[in-house]
Amino acid sequence: MAIGRKNLIAGFWVMASFMFLGFALVYLRDFAPGAAEWAAQYGTGKHFETRLAHVHGTLFGFLNIVIGYLLFQIRICRKGARVISISALLGLLMPFGILGEVTLGTSPIFVLVGAGSMTFSMLLFGFAIFKHKQA
Repeated sequence: MAIGRKNLIAGFWVMASFMFLGFALVYLRDFAPGAAEWAAQYGTGKHFETRLAHVHGTLFGFLNIVIGYLLFQIRICRKGARVISISALLGLLMPFGILGEVTLGTSPIFVLVGAGSMTFSMLLFGFAIFKHKQA
């Protein structure tokens, strides 16, 4: 499988999933039973954490789409491209980790690993493009 393809696939699926979560948040805020209590928690608790997951999931899905596309377009060393691809995919642990904290009470380690991985992939890709020479 070409490097970047997994990022494109995961990016579109994750972005769609977290966009759906956005629709669920609108439903919970405006139409669900207990909507007033949910809206009152706007800046705290599960409401705030779920919004964080929605925003970061959509953003990180989009970043994976961009990374996947650019890995197809820009020739960088295969090993570097693979590390960038895997790091960006591991970055998706962040929004899923936030949801895990909200729904299952999991450790925030997934959030930290995901945030660090996505940041690392951005730094490494920036460096790779800086070192890239046009043929």
